[in-house]
Amino acid sequence: MMNLKEKAISGVIWTFTQQSSVQIINFGVQIILARRLMPEDFGLIAMLTVFIGIGQILMDGGMTSSLIRSKRPDQLDYSTVFITNVIVSLGVYLIVFFVAPFISLYYNQESLTNILRVYAVTFVINSFVAVHVAKLTKEMNFKTQMKLQVPSTVIGAVVGISLAYAGYGVWSLVWLNLAQVIAFAVQNWIFIKWRPWLTFNIRRFKYHFNFSYKMTLSGLLDTVYNDAYRIVIGKFFSPASVGFYNQAETMRLFPVRQLGRVLGTVTYSMFSNIKDDKQLKNAYKQTMKMVFFMVVPTMMILIVVGEEFFLFLFGEKWLPAVPYFQLLSFASITTPLTTYNLNILKVKGRSDLFLKLEIIKKTIGFLAIFIALSYGITALVVCQVVVTHIFAYLNMYFSGRLIKYSVDEQIKDCAVLYGSGLVILIFTYVLKSFLTPFELSPFITLLTLSLFYLTIYLFAVILLERNMVKSIKKLLRR
Repeated sequence: MMNLKEKAISGVIWTFTQQSSVQIINFGVQIILARRLMPEDFGLIAMLTVFIGIGQILMDGGMTSSLIRSKRPDQLDYSTVFITNVIVSLGVYLIVFFVAPFISLYYNQESLTNILRVYAVTFVINSFVAVHVAKLTKEMNFKTQMKLQVPSTVIGAVVGISLAYAGYGVWSLVWLNLAQVIAFAVQNWIFIKWRPWLTFNIRRFKYHFNFSYKMTLSGLLDTVYNDAYRIVIGKFFSPASVGFYNQAETMRLFPVRQLGRVLGTVTYSMFSNIKDDKQLKNAYKQTMKMVFFMVVPTMMILIVVGEEFFLFLFGEKWLPAVPYFQLLSFASITTPLTTYNLNILKVKGRSDLFLKLEIIKKTIGFLAIFIALSYGITALVVCQVVVTHIFAYLNMYFSGRLIKYSVDEQIKDCAVLYGSGLVILIFTYVLKSFLTPFELSPFITLLTLSLFYLTIYLFAVILLERNMVKSIKKLLRR
């Protein structure tokens, strides 16, 4: 039997492998579809993201998070949550079905009615496998999750690309997601031996609901806020503008979402099994520094080569998305950090504090959107970057307070990596200015600047963060 540390390391490896595989496939698909479809097609889907996200959150209601944090959930717990998820998802889908015409009216896009009605089927299907995934996560069985997720992603990609080349436009994006969800659900029911009982226990429901309803409200606030920019841009600007913003948002989240999901999934399971606050603080600290070590150079490089990156992958028609992409890349540096430091609140059972924190953050966020709206899309994006850093500070404060790890300590632990990254960013921009007269191809410029940045960054880390380098070497040996 593996101990907790071995399970965590194994979990990171398998989850990273899964996310890497999925993201590489999705990245390739995104490139193909972006070249084949128009920005307006992506804009229409982006307008609906918030409603799909809300449906997904209401379907689960935080119940699966409660299962994962529970010490010894049994068949009755799993079955009760399963039945709850299915019933709620069907109810939410009916609501979405009937309000779809009003959403279309809000955006003044008649085609959105049928698109939303079909797309929303995804969260109903997800309700049939949410408990399967939670059970595997509770057992830290990430290897099996990878074996199920990767084929599903491939199936969705084949369907989406085939429909795009057949001329189905925006519907190719809808069916890509639907095919992926269906394939994942079918595989779970074929290969996972667990089956629910047709039994609903009101006492178990109340236990999980008491934790989960606060998580649900928090999730709703987070989803509405994160998609508020798409809602606002979709209402006051053209579908193409939404498409450019959405492409910038999608691309800047590709690397950090992968890392965030890996660490978020694994650390939640790992933190849940740590009883001692001192050990929890140490695990939190090591994970935080590891996040910054990987995220800082990735996003800084993308900031420098944003134009070449979009030209090489998508072509000139997507260049209006570059300024948004470069600004949002700064916000991405704190995104994975937010994902896992909030796990401290969850494993401590402080869903009440989690909700209060979300209310505070989103109040600030919505106020900032209201102020920035009249100044245009660029102002909205700048607002998003500033607010994201404020959110990171608040998360660090409340999470750190529970394990006696102050914000000053956390900033000090990350300052060298972040500061080094910013200084090297300036040097890389200087090099780029020298390369401009040579009119190199986008790919050569991208490659040259990336290698230059990484070389200096790694040298700086080896020189200034020797303890972390030792930890990385030790982890790799394990």
